[in-house]
Amino acid sequence: MTMRLSGKSALITGSARGIGRAFAESYVREGATVAIADIDLARAEKTAAEIGPQAYAIALDVTDQASIEAAVAAVEARTGGLDILINNAALFDLAPIVEISRASYDKLFSINVAGSLFMMQAAAKSMIARGKGGKIINMASQAGRRGEALVAVYCATKAAIISLTQSAGLDLIKHGINVNAIAPGVVDGEHWDGVDALFAKYENRPRGEKKKLVGEAVPFGRMGRAEDLTGMAIFLASAEADYIVAQTYNVDGGNWMS
Repeated sequence: MTMRLSGKSALITGSARGIGRAFAESYVREGATVAIADIDLARAEKTAAEIGPQAYAIALDVTDQASIEAAVAAVEARTGGLDILINNAALFDLAPIVEISRASYDKLFSINVAGSLFMMQAAAKSMIARGKGGKIINMASQAGRRGEALVAVYCATKAAIISLTQSAGLDLIKHGINVNAIAPGVVDGEHWDGVDALFAKYENRPRGEKKKLVGEAVPFGRMGRAEDLTGMAIFLASAEADYIVAQTYNVDGGNWMS
């Protein structure tokens, strides 16, 4: 069986754990060399060691321009060029409108939106200079498709990702760079403990109830798992997706239809 990403060089932000790690593992299985790019370098190094020799760790703070440029340069030095970027690093928070703080707003937009934009920019510059095209995959969310009473800022960041994917996709395809996005639904993982705790606080629920209700509400019958997203991530990075431009794909068990 032919590996679909054989010989490709990928950088995945926030990939020391969770969904990003699942992407990295799936890319290595498909033949890619993967930079585990994370603000937690020690965790990234541990993850890379566990995945194997096709994975390597680099330090990355997506809120710092010098760090972004250094990360792309590190990939170029290691592999000769960058073929695939997944903008996975993101932060979640929630609060009623009357309690949203500027600090929370600034942090979420800095990581989720500016971080993705300027990573995309740095990757695109590298890909254009190399002249071999490339694939950029942004992580949107069902939260970017509609508002939620308690999740205004996070929803807004993910709506921005969908819009940035459209604009960047239209701009960069002339260079042979495909920009698309994945919009997961509710995905189980360690981050959901924090999400559940916030809902418990603001909706006056016992811990664990929101997570249970959210899972039951998915038409598929359960919350998503990181592994449910890897097929789309592989497809969008492969030659099979060469004619797909500026799209956001829902991978959410039927939660949202568009």
